Amino acid sequence: MPRATTDEPNVPNSGVEHNIAAATARESKFDWPLCFEAENLVLRHIEDFLTRNAFALELSERMRAETGTLLIDWVDHFVLPADAEQPLRAAGFSSDPLNETPSAIQKALWHPEALLPRMVSDPTVSVAESRTTLVLRVDSITDFMAAHGIVGTPEGEPLARLRRLAVASENGACFEIIERRGYRGFQAPRTRPGEPEAILKAHELWKTRRRIFQDDGDGFRATLDLVDRLVALVGRDLACHIVFAEERAFWERRNRAAQVQKRRQDKLGLGWANHDHHTFRSSRRHFVDLMRTLEKLGFERRERYYAGAQAGWGAQILEQPVEGIVAFCDVDLEPGETEIDFSRRTLPPPTRLGTIGLWVGLHGESFLDAGMHHLECRFDHNLLRKQLAAEGIATMKPFSDLPFLKQAFTEGERWPVRRERAERLLHTGLIDPTQFDRFLREGAIGSHLENLQRKGGFKGFNQNSVSVIIQATDPRKSLDRAPRLTSAGVQGPKL
Repeated sequence: MPRATTDEPNVPNSGVEHNIAAATARESKFDWPLCFEAENLVLRHIEDFLTRNAFALELSERMRAETGTLLIDWVDHFVLPADAEQPLRAAGFSSDPLNETPSAIQKALWHPEALLPRMVSDPTVSVAESRTTLVLRVDSITDFMAAHGIVGTPEGEPLARLRRLAVASENGACFEIIERRGYRGFQAPRTRPGEPEAILKAHELWKTRRRIFQDDGDGFRATLDLVDRLVALVGRDLACHIVFAEERAFWERRNRAAQVQKRRQDKLGLGWANHDHHTFRSSRRHFVDLMRTLEKLGFERRERYYAGAQAGWGAQILEQPVEGIVAFCDVDLEPGETEIDFSRRTLPPPTRLGTIGLWVGLHGESFLDAGMHHLECRFDHNLLRKQLAAEGIATMKPFSDLPFLKQAFTEGERWPVRRERAERLLHTGLIDPTQFDRFLREGAIGSHLENLQRKGGFKGFNQNSVSVIIQATDPRKSLDRAPRLTSAGVQGPKL
């Protein structure tokens, strides 16, 4: 993964400028491969495991039938006999740079170019034993235990950075569940004195933080200060875990599709552990502030998209390597801004509002009062569409429909628009009086749940497809098909 060389924009030092230029070149030319050989190898391990473990087989079937998800998208890692290591390396797996295993002779492997579970090679397991452990990641071990009537004592204290529980073992196939907080390794670290209290305090601070400010610059200064406070309380990686858990909860409270799907996944005790990426929309003025906030939480820049000339937007994708969280951050771009490193250089004020700038103008900054534009999770794409339709939730036309990448939004959740925001846009000439009246009367699309399915371990995005959905969700276009907002709420077709 490319690494940013500095957190500070607008630094005149020539050496720093050279490093930034080199990083910019890498970030704008990121190209993720298709890794079907590696994925097929993982799928064969899963299929073999399911033939030997009845609990896992039944859970896999229930996942599809009741949540529209696939087992592979929940697997944290496998523990395999040593003879499995060479085929994995031949398929592109390599030593995990953040390896921390219970035994020095165990080897943790990951695929640096694919979105696939990690593999732990264990020489203490003989080939003859053929003992395999499949470890499923969930948000809460105790929620999973309650959902399935499991009695036992998890390894690791409550709120520990890693907790695990052996659920079912038969025919040499051991099924376990795992719960992680800001920790990527496999050796459960001891909870430090006072750490549980600090974790609860950090959750409370972020959950109850002030989000609405008269000036968003003040909002980001307060947010950066709060991030510093959380990092001081619990450390960077755990702070990242807490912030994003609370951001998902904030978004979920404002999105019916999210509430329905979360209920379906919680019925099996799974939570949102199948998340793929979190999308934040930003104004041009505060995009660099958003980058600074994420960098403080340990995010590193990945690919950057320039679609200014094509569709009027740009995006910086970042990944937190310990938490495995991906943030997709987008912003309006002008046609002539396709060579600017907008993740490090503040963009000038807009001459017009594109889809993203208008959304922010109507609802606020994603990392402040608006919350995420959408959460994307991994599903069986076609199956989820049918299942959500049965719940009264429509799905938009897919904006990616490729053999290795399928993406679609649920119909958008319409939010009221605060008068002061609409007046600010009207007074600066960024919307006209007719749009002003209709946005106040009818609201504007605020958020979605995204249904995504990846194949071949594909880890990237499709710029052309994103352009299509950004254009399709422009708030001005949605006015033509808007239901009416009344004092009782939204009237019209049920979304």
